[in-house]
Amino acid sequence: MTTLGPRLAVVQHEDACPLGLFDGWLAPTGVEVEVARPYRGECVPDVGGIDGLIVLGGSMSATDDGRSPWLPAVRDLLSDAVASSLPTLGICLGHQMLAVACGGEVARNPAGKQMGVLPIGLLATAVDDGLLGSLPADRMPVSLQWNDDIVVRLPPGAELLAATPDGVPQAFRLGEAAWGVQFHPEVDAAIVTAWAEEHGPATPAQSAALAEMADRSGATAATGRALASRFAAVVAARARLPR
Repeated sequence: MTTLGPRLAVVQHEDACPLGLFDGWLAPTGVEVEVARPYRGECVPDVGGIDGLIVLGGSMSATDDGRSPWLPAVRDLLSDAVASSLPTLGICLGHQMLAVACGGEVARNPAGKQMGVLPIGLLATAVDDGLLGSLPADRMPVSLQWNDDIVVRLPPGAELLAATPDGVPQAFRLGEAAWGVQFHPEVDAAIVTAWAEEHGPATPAQSAALAEMADRSGATAATGRALASRFAAVVAARARLPR
């Protein structure tokens, strides 16, 4: 009889924003990844019967319900996940949706689009954090950024773990085991190149950011691999708890 590993549900919002590098990094951890693609008509998962949740990024906004009618169900799922202490990771759009679902606020970044490789900006609160505390200690953790919207008000009770120098939240934790990260630990330069060229040739600023991503791919991958590994461990620990 085959014993299945912990069940990790992933919500993907569009073909261009896949699980990416996380797919390979999670495979050896033993978690069973189940991807739901509601934009193709697949059902949004329920917190019952799963041991962890990842909500990926996308080109829509966190409340763009007219364009993406499944978003209310995903926000409800995120709210339920926090209430039930389900290990949860929201990435970029998922980070923003987690904030909105739990009482925070998201808006267009007044400073314009964030692009390229930036320091994550870890705060003292992240040192002992169950997820971000796993980042490499021998180098400054860096992240891959490609976003227009940002969290402008954290949900009540959220713990800010990382921020840009001007105070834009880069990571926060809600409750025992729900995290949002504004950056993209799961993608590589090839995925982002496709984003940049979706509506035509990349702009000079985008091309410069893409070159930086390719040049520093080892550093961004170190950040992503550490987060994937630690999040899988949190999910596995949840799976061992009595139901």
